[in-house]
Amino acid sequence: MHQFLTIHPKIQEALQVGKAVVALESTIISHGMPYPKNVETALAVEEVVRANGAVPATIAIFNGQCHVGLSKEELEYFGKANRVWKVSLRDMPYVISQQLYGATTVAATMRIAAMAGIKIFVTGGIGGVHRGAENSMDISADLTEMAQTSVAVVSAGVKSILDIGLTLEYLETKGIPVVTYGQDEFPSFYSRKSGFRSPLTLNTPKEIAQLLSTKWQLGLEGSVLIANPVPAEQEIAADEMEVHIQQALDAAAAQKITGKEVTPFLLKYIADHTNGESLEANIALIKHNAKVGAEIAVVYAG
Repeated sequence: MHQFLTIHPKIQEALQVGKAVVALESTIISHGMPYPKNVETALAVEEVVRANGAVPATIAIFNGQCHVGLSKEELEYFGKANRVWKVSLRDMPYVISQQLYGATTVAATMRIAAMAGIKIFVTGGIGGVHRGAENSMDISADLTEMAQTSVAVVSAGVKSILDIGLTLEYLETKGIPVVTYGQDEFPSFYSRKSGFRSPLTLNTPKEIAQLLSTKWQLGLEGSVLIANPVPAEQEIAADEMEVHIQQALDAAAAQKITGKEVTPFLLKYIADHTNGESLEANIALIKHNAKVGAEIAVVYAG
């Protein structure tokens, strides 16, 4: 057991007997949605994982420990508290050493999941290369972490507020397989379409589990990005979404929003200016990702 790692007894037992476990992040609770939608969604996502045969493991940092598995009361705290750190890799030593409360991003959640021995992680959408990165150099640590940590990531593609084309190029450079579940086109978070063809396509959890097993048995370290398109009935058309994204980017620039505050600002702005439609799509895609991620985890564990 790692000295900075606390695993919930039910999750520890599941890992010891080889049962399917699915890691879940906590940034979406503290920084991705308003209360009480954030807590309701977190609990619903955990229930979707259970309903599909796996054990959910929501990850966060507090009391100087990386916690794998949160109680309902702890989820409630992260949903309500105002001073919860948004923790990526660079922040982990500070937040842990200062015994602060930290909600983990994709990168930090992956690292903690790997420490616990969890191989499948479900999120909404990954970070990536930001628009205008040729000037800002703003590239998410999610991508560099995916290059070195052997935890598969199930998401609805790349967040559409980012530069999807450059993100796909970066993933290729880092040798990270990108496979879209059930369609040839790479999805763009709120929409099933992005205008970019998926590098790889597979159609069943078994095929994806076989890909993961083969990659890691070959000694190829790092993640696989499993892009799971949002259900058709909940998607927002990409061209419609692009209008709101451009407005959000202009607002962020006018207010000089930078660094790790950019993504939460953009997502909130878009939700506010789509009458909550984008928030509902976000919730739908996370639940769908949890279902597919649990199915993959069950096959992989078997």
